[in-house]
Amino acid sequence: MKKTATTFLALACSLSVFAQNSGELTVPAKPDHEINRHIYGHFAEHLGRSIYGGFYVGEDNTKIPNTNGVRNDVVAALKKLKIPNLRWPGGCFADTYHWKDGIGPKEDRPTIVNTWWGGVTENNSFGTHDFLNMCELLGTEPYLAGNVGSGTVQELADWVQYVNFGGVSPMSNLRRENGREEPWDVKYWGVGNEAWGCGGNMTAEYYANEYRKYATFVSDWENTGNLFRIASGASSDDYHWTEVLMKNIPKSLIEGVALHHYSVIDWEKKGPSTTFTEEQYFTTMQRALLMEELIQKHTAIMDKYDPEKKIALVVDEWGGWYEVEPGTNPGFLYQQNTMRDAMIAGATLNIFNNHSDRVRMANLAQAINVLQAVILTDEEKMLLTPTYHVMEMYNVHQDAAWLPLTIKSESYAVGDAKLPAISGSASKDKNGLTHISLVNIDAKKAQEVSINIDGAKYKNVTGRVLTSKKLQDYNTFEKPDAIKPENFKGAKLKGDDLTVKLPPFSVVVLELK
Repeated sequence: MKKTATTFLALACSLSVFAQNSGELTVPAKPDHEINRHIYGHFAEHLGRSIYGGFYVGEDNTKIPNTNGVRNDVVAALKKLKIPNLRWPGGCFADTYHWKDGIGPKEDRPTIVNTWWGGVTENNSFGTHDFLNMCELLGTEPYLAGNVGSGTVQELADWVQYVNFGGVSPMSNLRRENGREEPWDVKYWGVGNEAWGCGGNMTAEYYANEYRKYATFVSDWENTGNLFRIASGASSDDYHWTEVLMKNIPKSLIEGVALHHYSVIDWEKKGPSTTFTEEQYFTTMQRALLMEELIQKHTAIMDKYDPEKKIALVVDEWGGWYEVEPGTNPGFLYQQNTMRDAMIAGATLNIFNNHSDRVRMANLAQAINVLQAVILTDEEKMLLTPTYHVMEMYNVHQDAAWLPLTIKSESYAVGDAKLPAISGSASKDKNGLTHISLVNIDAKKAQEVSINIDGAKYKNVTGRVLTSKKLQDYNTFEKPDAIKPENFKGAKLKGDDLTVKLPPFSVVVLELK
């Protein structure tokens, strides 16, 4: 009897390969808003091998092709990714960084001990000119994080004048002496970082007053330089922090409020990056999908004080965080990047896209060799991670009109816990092409979703998919292309109905014409 029941169950499973889901895509004549390309921003902190050995290998390096010390292969990869902005120099490092130590002749620059990340001594050979010139090389906008924790108002005001003022002044003259005639016109400025923690262990009330002071002196009455000033925002569900900032900071002094949230299993026991169990994967995805609730609740607070949504929610640190790779410096936060990370990236970007009326900027942590990196390097070698491929697939949404996509999803269950298996987002670009991104986080089951299309007629559908044999799979320097996007043939369009068959743990981006 037991054997018969087992056989029947196996037969039933084989006949029900796909779980059923339904959805609706609405294509309005006049969409509400665009998905701001700055949602797809990145982060380069002085941390581990992010800057030195990642972006920057030095002007005298003859083994690795470079332009003024910046790796050519990294530049090419990030340009293909169409990164819209790059945040620097931190992170926690920003509130120990004094920008004047990183300008002028490199042999004259003082060293700095990176007390936050590994206790290593850095020579400041990569500074303001190096970073801003690199951003020009990348075709991306710089996002400078100012030092509030250990710096002064004058120091930050001088930095703004140094990089942005085209006239005659002590700081612009100093810039010219250091070889740069024209200003860089940096728009995005972070006023401190994680002021509740490594940025000074401040209370929300104290930081709000500090922010008001700093924001007053980095610009003039009318903010004629059009600076985009971003306040150090909340950690995950600290809604009190957002409430205080929105209530106490005049709207004329602020353009963005930050939010940091990592997909961490347990801060005391983060788990491995590649040998994780399905239970650990499920918990990671719980933490990642919590972003939906966090954005909803922080947005509700912001809406009370800013109903016109003039102030952006800037999620300038997000991603997965695990234990470092065995044998590496624990302060360098170097971790491998698997299909689990692709799931985090796809699901999180769907959430950002669907809240892009308020979320107008975000930064994956981090770009190279740190946390959920899109690029890993080892001397001359470089590889692109699964997260890179997701962000490359999704860049079709940048500055495209957001389209409402609702999905009624089956559950992905582990034990008694359940999560929605499918998430998605959609947009219509300036060429009239509609793109739908779909993620199936289910570790075992394929999912079929039927989407009814309202408001548009399409003739054909094409797409790409990112998946692998195992959730724990990742690219290596020996096999850098083990995981990469492939043509997707699991979508069928018939009239107003689109049917998509998603493999387990997969990311799919469709193009409808």
